[in-house]
Amino acid sequence: MLREARVGRLATADAGGRPLLVPVCFAFDGAALFSAVDDKPKRTRELRRLRNVRENPHASLLVDVWDEDWTRLAWVSVEGRAAVLGAGADFTRALELLRAKYPQYRTMNLERDGAVLRLQADRVLSWRAADPAA
Repeated sequence: MLREARVGRLATADAGGRPLLVPVCFAFDGAALFSAVDDKPKRTRELRRLRNVRENPHASLLVDVWDEDWTRLAWVSVEGRAAVLGAGADFTRALELLRAKYPQYRTMNLERDGAVLRLQADRVLSWRAADPAA
């Protein structure tokens, strides 16, 4: 699910514990998750999720599959430590992964205008409904 899902929900909290939950595009390299702040219109480039991660690195990402047939429901939650990446090998690799997964990123100048969050997993939880036909 982490390799194929197109969107996840990123949860962060500020130093005081005030939560924020936002939908994000992400890529998974087998060890960490990466999400870019892209150049879609925003009020500011210094987004609350970036401030939250700098104040409090604990974060989680939830990916789920929903279906009216509840035997097809599934989710995976990744809990860990997040960081805002600066220029360097990890930042460049994250952009490569994101551009491979999302063609929309290929036309954006993320090296100049973007920011990348990395979520390193401390704990992964998952659940899948039991299919009675299986």
